[in-house]
Amino acid sequence: MNATELRASLGLAGIYALRMLGMFLILPVFAIYAKTLQGADNHTLIGIALGSYGLTQAILQLPLGMLSDRIGRKKVIYGGLLLFAIGSFVAAGAHDIATLTIGRVIQGAGAISAAITALLADLTREENRTKAMAMIGMSIGTTFAASLVLGPLLAKYIGVNGIFALTGFLSLAALIGVWLVIPDPAQSRFHSDTEANAKRLPAVMKDGQLLRLNYGIFALHAAQMAMFVTVPFALIKTAHLDKSQHWQVYLPVTVIGFILMVPAIIYGEKKARLKPVFIGAIALMTAAQLGMALALDSFWQIVGWLSLYFIAFNILEATLPSLISKIAPADAKGTAIGVYNTSQSFGLFLGAAAGGWLYSHYGPAGVFGFTTLLMLSWLIWSLGMQPPKAVRSVMLHIGESWQGDAEALSRELAGVAGVHEAAVVLADRVAYLKVSQQQWDEAEVRRLIDATF
Repeated sequence: MNATELRASLGLAGIYALRMLGMFLILPVFAIYAKTLQGADNHTLIGIALGSYGLTQAILQLPLGMLSDRIGRKKVIYGGLLLFAIGSFVAAGAHDIATLTIGRVIQGAGAISAAITALLADLTREENRTKAMAMIGMSIGTTFAASLVLGPLLAKYIGVNGIFALTGFLSLAALIGVWLVIPDPAQSRFHSDTEANAKRLPAVMKDGQLLRLNYGIFALHAAQMAMFVTVPFALIKTAHLDKSQHWQVYLPVTVIGFILMVPAIIYGEKKARLKPVFIGAIALMTAAQLGMALALDSFWQIVGWLSLYFIAFNILEATLPSLISKIAPADAKGTAIGVYNTSQSFGLFLGAAAGGWLYSHYGPAGVFGFTTLLMLSWLIWSLGMQPPKAVRSVMLHIGESWQGDAEALSRELAGVAGVHEAAVVLADRVAYLKVSQQQWDEAEVRRLIDATF
């Protein structure tokens, strides 16, 4: 990476982390706090308030990404961060569940994920874009783990309304960071690897392999939100832990999850055994949900099942994007990721709302019975998935003045040893390839690409 690319990648990863920190910090303490507000005697309303963020995210994520193509990336990002800050301050001042829900809805309207990845694509060369996206992915995972520990601690000292206010200031800090730190792109254009293309949506939506993954991320995050509507109350009831002490549970189980995730991912990727690892993680997640449905009356059982949950969760969070990249058509990766992210956001909303309703009517057993069925249905559907090919994505720039036959060049590239798929998109000036992880004729591919300059 050159200096500009490194600055853009680190800066946008940091800004993404600041924004995600604002969302994740409240997760472990939200339900307990919301219960103290006026009108929150109904647990269903607590679930809706928690999940309403995901609903507006799901509705606006793709449209705002497309809008950034027309009016500029930074304008959409500025607007989104400002909306997130406003929503945070509304939630911070809420004295009733309705106002808290309005604040969460406004927070979710700042759906800038697609605009951030598009700006990152504008500021990085094709050959470095995967590294840049990996930085953002690492920032999200690290922020989530840190938030489970920091959220309860901050709630002790500044209260949950203070956390909301803090997230508002963090969002404003991120806005200033975009202005002062992130370079302005010399040129903004559509990138098939990071942005959704409306013309490619039908093909992506009909792809059975991608549908399995989209359902998976929906189910995974629906179960996560339902869990955080329930587990905090179980920790108080069973272990008599104040919410400020819940980090003592979350810290060890998240650390265990991260440590045990690494060998599983390495084994799956290096040995081309990603499907067995993936299926095994879903089975482990199903067992964890069933365990919590049957045994939430013992503190140590809660810790044990949470440990299994976070092992499975971390493996699935890491493998799902990898599977999307391997399975999605080479020239529609951005569209596939956009649908995937939208499915995740819908899962956040429906999981929290359903979890709240089930807790009100059937207690914790009802919530985890529901999440067990979600995981079991995902497990059964995933058994029929095709083992993903041991491939990785490569993007190579096409000469700006070249006006040759894109389809003919795609066929030539696809015929090179070790190249599984190739798509040349002149509008992007990019050749999108899927190549063998073991060996491919890079010299021949570069010879064909060099002929376009």
